[in-house]
Amino acid sequence: MKRSNVRKAALSTAVGAVLLSSAACGGSGFEETDDPAAQPSQVSAGPAQLQVLIGSSGDAETKAVTDAAAAWGAATGNTATVTPAQDLGQQLGQAFAGDTPPDVFYVDAGRFADYASVGALEPYGDKITNPTDFYESLRTTFTFDGKFYCAPKDFSTLALIVNTDLWSKAGLTDADIPTTWDQLTAVGEKLKAKDITPLALGDTRDRVGAFMVQAGGWITSADGKTATADSPENLEALTYVQKLVKDKTAQYPKQLSAGWGGEAFGKGAAAMTIEGNWIKGALTNDFPDVKYSVHELPAGPAGKGTLSFTTCWGVAAKSKNKEAAISFVEAMTTAEQQMTYAKAFGVMPSRQSAKDAYTAEFPNDAPFVNGAEYAQGPVNAPKMDSVLADFDTGIQQLTSLAPKTLLARVQKNTQAALGE
Repeated sequence: MKRSNVRKAALSTAVGAVLLSSAACGGSGFEETDDPAAQPSQVSAGPAQLQVLIGSSGDAETKAVTDAAAAWGAATGNTATVTPAQDLGQQLGQAFAGDTPPDVFYVDAGRFADYASVGALEPYGDKITNPTDFYESLRTTFTFDGKFYCAPKDFSTLALIVNTDLWSKAGLTDADIPTTWDQLTAVGEKLKAKDITPLALGDTRDRVGAFMVQAGGWITSADGKTATADSPENLEALTYVQKLVKDKTAQYPKQLSAGWGGEAFGKGAAAMTIEGNWIKGALTNDFPDVKYSVHELPAGPAGKGTLSFTTCWGVAAKSKNKEAAISFVEAMTTAEQQMTYAKAFGVMPSRQSAKDAYTAEFPNDAPFVNGAEYAQGPVNAPKMDSVLADFDTGIQQLTSLAPKTLLARVQKNTQAALGE
């Protein structure tokens, strides 16, 4: 799947493996102890010289973060060297293995639990001013064993993207925008009657999972400790998605000769797609003539539901500059600074207090922001990579694989990963 929001810079599976294997042999340096003398030094003498490693989406993000770091340094007397990673996962893995982690670094939500579970991260989240100002769904994403570890940098959610020209061609109006599953099915029939593919749907849990949330289900419990895949709610969701795909109301991107939903949508191969706000840049760059509108996803049996994708500012547990590192993150996550980032490289602020300013600046993005109120973050548990990859494989085979069989498999694999 092409994520398109490359700014998220998802960490590689190898990082978790490096950290977990290092911890297993006692060589990680992250062992927990109550003896202060046994802890690594947390304070360096003189002005702090922070090393900041980011997974940048491009020159605009690198410049924005570098400028903000320089302003923080001028205000505090410290320095922060910002380095855009070539391969964030690999470079972090090497840094931790070599016992020389950067002081501050991007942590993708999908990899967060692997880092937190081996003690690589400093749990500083509640030390940031007004931590409850971050959306609750984002705080939950970066909470492990009851501790809010790191401040969300920004976030994305999924929404329904509609090709307004194809919509009009089918004789549809704004009144036909689907707000429920039943309406999605109904409008799909109208589009198919005009020989228009209704929906381009990504073939992984990062898209199909939204239907599970709308049905009231998910892969694990909220605390990430219990497998909940084989539930009636998830069965209802996958059964519905299976029907959409079998009836060709929804088609996977590869069926539409595309690499991801946004490409299929941009080519005019479908009237709708379910994607995140990163699709804006992709359409502007690759399909500038496509006219579209953005809407919240149709509600399911349990109500509204979407998925969120986010990154936090991680602080290394072994940093000798923790106080300065937290000060740096504080400066990076004010509502004002997040709006600066939003204007510079198109991200959505993770602070609720920035919502009004953001939607005033980008009114068409309101459906994405509204989704934060009911969004489900990535699975918040370590050692889940292979389980989730197998789930994706099952989703890709959904036309021939019974949803009950797939969910039972995911349940068994998740229980094994969680040690249940």
